[in-house]
Amino acid sequence: MGEDSPARLLAAAGIPPEQAAPALAALSPYLPGQRLRPDQALTLQQDAATDRLIGLALEPEPGRLVTATRDGAGWRTEEVAARAYRRLALAAGAIRGVVVEDLRAAGLPAPLARELVQSLAQAVDLQREVGPRDRFTILFERFRDAEGRVLRDGAAVYAEFHLSGQRLTLWRQETPNGGEWFDAAGRSLRRAFLRTPLESAKVSSGFGQRRHPVLGFTRQHQGVDFAAPRGTPVFAAADGVVAEAGWRSGYGRVLRLTHAGGRETLYAHLSAIGATMRPGTAVRQGEVIGRVGATGLATGPHLHFEVIADGRPVDPARLEAVPALRLEGPQLAAFRARQAVLAAHLSQLSPWQEVALAP
Repeated sequence: MGEDSPARLLAAAGIPPEQAAPALAALSPYLPGQRLRPDQALTLQQDAATDRLIGLALEPEPGRLVTATRDGAGWRTEEVAARAYRRLALAAGAIRGVVVEDLRAAGLPAPLARELVQSLAQAVDLQREVGPRDRFTILFERFRDAEGRVLRDGAAVYAEFHLSGQRLTLWRQETPNGGEWFDAAGRSLRRAFLRTPLESAKVSSGFGQRRHPVLGFTRQHQGVDFAAPRGTPVFAAADGVVAEAGWRSGYGRVLRLTHAGGRETLYAHLSAIGATMRPGTAVRQGEVIGRVGATGLATGPHLHFEVIADGRPVDPARLEAVPALRLEGPQLAAFRARQAVLAAHLSQLSPWQEVALAP
């Protein structure tokens, strides 16, 4: 069933337009496009003696109740939020194909799966380092009301990956710049450069000598090609400044960024460049800067990604992985305490189970 018009529903309930219009106007900030979603209900209240409309109630999202009540000649609105009870939920499974889809299939909400994969890509090459027996375990927050109804999902707080025989454990910790992932020693997962500047991609051509698929002769391939569907978001590999945005011969539509330390990154064959990506624009690591395409000399949609250091192309997979932050002192002590708490909860849970946390 698609969206419905609240005006039509009130008319079907016998409410005349002159009564319905001002009530719906009071609720309009909570009714985008004056439409109700299939999972929404509009509750009305009428005067017992006259059947006159005196109130409307709407739940814009779970746990938020908005009421519009007749107040003299006008209407007033009031919003009440249900108390949210924090829980930890466990998602676990095997990596069989696209990591973000495997995380979702195990019960991790899609936004958390995408955020985790994007963070993981800063330290792990998800195309080269994933094997057939790899698996994962994720703890994430879920908020419920007093009746147990899901209100919203919070953040992922712990992640464990077994990749090609190696075990990687990660904890999410708040910092002055927001939440970040840290390894067991308190070193940030965030690196100076993303090794894979897009999610759910497959390496189709590595760095080094290769036979060009269009021109037909062998020459140095100065970057890495990632095959991905047209329109896939491309992220900035590091903080930087736009140096070039436009068309460059066989590279098609390109974006070039300059970074600290004399480095540059190039993103080629794009179908689109971000509307704000103009020379001189500052960008942040992980920001969407363009979309995968097949412009220029390309046999299919993919991203050609280059890293240039001191004027020379280098293999992105061989860049030194330097943590952006290391916890010390009181921050490290708080991190250790949080590790112990999460480990205790993890020992109680099986996949798809939850545990309640103290207020």
